[in-house]
Amino acid sequence: MNRRRRHPLLYERRHEPLLPRRAWALRLAWHLGLAAALLAFALGVGAFGYHVTEGMPWIDAFLNAAMILSGMGPVEALSTAGGKLFATAYAIFSGVFFLAVAGVVLAPVLHRVLHRFHLDEEADG
Repeated sequence: MNRRRRHPLLYERRHEPLLPRRAWALRLAWHLGLAAALLAFALGVGAFGYHVTEGMPWIDAFLNAAMILSGMGPVEALSTAGGKLFATAYAIFSGVFFLAVAGVVLAPVLHRVLHRFHLDEEADG
């Protein structure tokens, strides 16, 4: 049987032992970094959209995008039809995006818990 070490970012299979804590921490850090990069991209898209559709200064566009992305709602009232349409699409995107990023962050934690339960189940049986 080939016992070659796998890369720590690849998830272990059912029959493989639990990943050591240090390697798991690396996996979690990678997932957090990916979530941060996705967040920065989404925030950039939102700021760009508000800047283009509403003519907001960059700092105000960034603030509005951050507030929508975090679920708080817009800071400034929107005045153009394009801005209102963009805000609608961005708000819907933000709701789905939140769930996706939560999945990225929680995936290594949930995988470790489920893998540990599976290993405990094999040891009992």
